[in-house]
Amino acid sequence: MLQCTAVTDVPFFEALLALATMEGGPEQPTDILAQDDFLLCELGEHDEATEHAAHVWTADVPDDDRDLWLLWTGTGAHRVYRFDTLPLCPALLRDLVTRAVTSCAYLDHHPGPHSWTVTDPLGDLITQHIHGEVQRLAAGDDSSDADADADTDRP
Repeated sequence: MLQCTAVTDVPFFEALLALATMEGGPEQPTDILAQDDFLLCELGEHDEATEHAAHVWTADVPDDDRDLWLLWTGTGAHRVYRFDTLPLCPALLRDLVTRAVTSCAYLDHHPGPHSWTVTDPLGDLITQHIHGEVQRLAAGDDSSDADADADTDRP
């Protein structure tokens, strides 16, 4: 399933208040967020009636897996935000062959599938591009450097 493509600006002062008052929050909330930050819904594709959810901060509290999430519905002037400190989804994916265990990265009782089945197409494209560049550099192909040098020689 593809990731939801909803994006929202972060309500800056409300976010700072939520970060400053949460147990295990950052010492300097202004180091975490900037006034013009945006967040992408991390859930899989869903309908308009379902809240979008974006992870903001992982609490630094022993034996407590509550994280700060920005949840929102609507668009434009009809957008409604809320910050909530919620537990993580307890679901685990176990690979019996490799014995690897993958935790769901979403909030508990999230709608739709777990995080390991949701793919981010933009992230996949960036990863493919990076792998291609690494392979090109490992093969000693520096043609893009020569192209860049040729561009700087023009008047």
